[in-house]
Amino acid sequence: MSLIRSMLVELTGTSEYTDGIGDDVDLAASGIDSGDLVRLVLLIEQRTGVEVTAEDMEKLATIGDYERFVEERSAVQQSGGA
Repeated sequence: MSLIRSMLVELTGTSEYTDGIGDDVDLAASGIDSGDLVRLVLLIEQRTGVEVTAEDMEKLATIGDYERFVEERSAVQQSGGA
């Protein structure tokens, strides 16, 4: 299970996000509320050390978007970039 999917399961208390939602499905349209999306961002920041700004959040809609974002930012941090 991907990091983002496991965080969504933790936040929502259901495995719906691992079983029935594709990586390219808009999370807000699938029923996850804005409060859970904010909590998802907080979990991402706490567990990965990747900062997610409000501007970043506007561009993140799907599980795939969040996965790519975390991977890219983590790689930049590990390489010493900003």
